[in-house]
Amino acid sequence: MTRDFDSVVIVFNPNSTGDAQQRAEELREGLAQLAPDLEVRRRPTEYAGHAREIAREEASAGAPLVVSVSGDGGYNEVVDGVMQAGDTKAAAAVLAAGNANDHRRVTEERPLVEAIADGATQKLDLLKLTIGDQAARYAHSYIGLGITPVVAVELERRGKGSWREIATTVRAFSQFHPFAIRLDDGRRQEFDSLVFANIAEMAKYATLSEGEPDDGRFEVVMLPHRSKWRVLATAVRAALSGLGEQPSVREYTFSTIDPMPLQVDGELVELDAETPVRVEIAPGALTTVR
Repeated sequence: MTRDFDSVVIVFNPNSTGDAQQRAEELREGLAQLAPDLEVRRRPTEYAGHAREIAREEASAGAPLVVSVSGDGGYNEVVDGVMQAGDTKAAAAVLAAGNANDHRRVTEERPLVEAIADGATQKLDLLKLTIGDQAARYAHSYIGLGITPVVAVELERRGKGSWREIATTVRAFSQFHPFAIRLDDGRRQEFDSLVFANIAEMAKYATLSEGEPDDGRFEVVMLPHRSKWRVLATAVRAALSGLGEQPSVREYTFSTIDPMPLQVDGELVELDAETPVRVEIAPGALTTVR
């Protein structure tokens, strides 16, 4: 069988509080049955950021399919690592494990083991994030400022778990303050939330837009500062019926005014004050199976 990749590398965190190790083994066993000719290797991570290093190393050495058995944050490391390898024939995919799996839920077309055995790849867009003069990093699903990263900070500090997540989200929402950015024309704008979305859904249930991850654009979901009850009403509407069509662009640039957190596919990045930020679409940058 002709495939667009020559091996599979399964990346997982053996110390995950979820079922990553078990799911990684199930994938290996499933591929042994459906694609016995395909080389499959497991690469457990040993520390934070190791998945990015593994993906970069593997993508630089050949044409593997690097599968992240993780949530959105772990998959972000693998995607970013593959992109850091530069001109590569490597592909990346995610097998959902962990707390949040927005990307897999939105893009899945069939069980991953079947898609890998079939061997055909597809192209998806990525978000390209440039902060100041730092090297660009990539996101598969979204980049967010405002209430989203504030809640993420609290979850990281206080831990996850269904009831704990609810309590943490309510606490963070009640203590949240708006943030301001400066646009290229010098205007100052104040927001409660600003999300650059490459997929239509996030946070398990909220429907943000009607965009697709392969349309060459991303959606800008803006919630200007308003009373907290109106922000809450918007969040409820997003969960129940979606926010509908949102502005669609290829690039968005701004500068921070104060230090603030930013969330990249669930991973937190701290922004300094007076820092230029650029978000661009990278059309068809990710080779994947789904």
